[in-house]
Amino acid sequence: MARTQPPIDLFVEAARDVLGTKYVLTGADTENFDVDFWKQYRGKSACVLKPGSTKDVVEIVRLAKKHSISLVPQGGNTGLVNGGIPDLTGTQAVISLTRMNQIRAVDPAGDYIIVDAGAILADIQKAALLADRQFPLSLGAEGSCRIGGNIATNAGGLNVLRYGMTRDLVLGLELVLADGRVLDLLKPLRKDNTGYDLKQIFIGSEGTLGIITAAALRLVAPARERVTLWLTVENTTDAIDLFRNLRGEFGDLISSFELISSYGVETACSQLPGIRRPTVSAHPWHILIEIAWSFPNGLRDHAERIISILFEKQKIIDGTIAENEAQRAMMWRIREGQSEATSKIGEVVRSDVTVAIADIPTLVSRCEKWVSDYGSDVALLPFGHIGDGNLHMNFVVLREQANDLAPKLLKRLFEEVDALDGSISAEHGVGKAKRDAIAIRKSETAMDLIKQIKRMLDPQNTLNPDVIVAKNPNISDI
Repeated sequence: MARTQPPIDLFVEAARDVLGTKYVLTGADTENFDVDFWKQYRGKSACVLKPGSTKDVVEIVRLAKKHSISLVPQGGNTGLVNGGIPDLTGTQAVISLTRMNQIRAVDPAGDYIIVDAGAILADIQKAALLADRQFPLSLGAEGSCRIGGNIATNAGGLNVLRYGMTRDLVLGLELVLADGRVLDLLKPLRKDNTGYDLKQIFIGSEGTLGIITAAALRLVAPARERVTLWLTVENTTDAIDLFRNLRGEFGDLISSFELISSYGVETACSQLPGIRRPTVSAHPWHILIEIAWSFPNGLRDHAERIISILFEKQKIIDGTIAENEAQRAMMWRIREGQSEATSKIGEVVRSDVTVAIADIPTLVSRCEKWVSDYGSDVALLPFGHIGDGNLHMNFVVLREQANDLAPKLLKRLFEEVDALDGSISAEHGVGKAKRDAIAIRKSETAMDLIKQIKRMLDPQNTLNPDVIVAKNPNISDI
């Protein structure tokens, strides 16, 4: 009797016929796709598929449906919540959109750009600048993250204060549904009031409802004068007061307002080569602020005047203004390099939470109090986008204690966020890492609607199963 081939083997053979053997990776070639950038999560894929067009994606999705194979969409693999890594069964296929990386069109008059989902964020920014426009989404991983993943996770980043989350920058989408149909919503229109805004369902859905293949994105006027400030304050309450004052003076010209602890600054300066503190002395809290406008000059003069007044009123302790791009880059290197620096001395337990801006001092002080009970075994590393209430309340622990301490620390942090009526995921998404914690926090009605949408758009659970909604019947009945 002839031996029946497993469905995954049949799928791989059929995928090779569609994409060509070169673009169907197996064995050791899948290793870089089975682990995330920070090496927090590991899986085992049966294969990695690299389509080169929307048509290729359609064919792959149809094959997956036919052979009952799960697909895990993956962009730049820079996610932080285990949303793009396969499970350990060796039966799931990763679909990587890195080959689909073209800039399709740029229209400076219409202020939009149309790109493939696999386009690198930094390349989109460069293409916009060549047209004398700016694509304002900016984050630490912009040199390697892909726009499809940014959209699928509704990424936040450094300019949310002024330009909003990723969903605020998306005009249109092209995507492939779980049944292989193409949903073309790619019109770059500012106004299209014809019923439900379907694209918004897929933004932030983390590849569970459809695979994004292209996007029309909003562009803005480029910044022709930018002022980067590094200021210091005594405590987080003073930081909130400073934000209120500067917001009143500069309004929406403030694109970034970043809070950094002394521990983060000092560790970055000691562990990262060529980095030095922007101020002569150490201070409890540092704030990195970026203000920009489209006029060629005049902003710095106004900023210097306002900062002088704040010094006189003792609203700030110390500070400086970046005199050139090198100084600005160093300031941002400190902000972006804290996790890298602290990972050299311990294991970093990452988080991404949000509370009302007025509640930030309360959250920080409560966490400082109970973290101190751990002594030198745990260090609190709080930093983030104070202007929108999003803090990364990270913990640095001894490597040998990470597995034991991480769930305890996050559980306590989430309880503090709950008490302040905040959210345990501000910009990184849900993935598998926060799936169950979020499920018990959402209302029964909200979870029921989420399940209904998943069932309707992906009845076979083909796309990124176990992400956002669990397969476990105790959590979800999908």
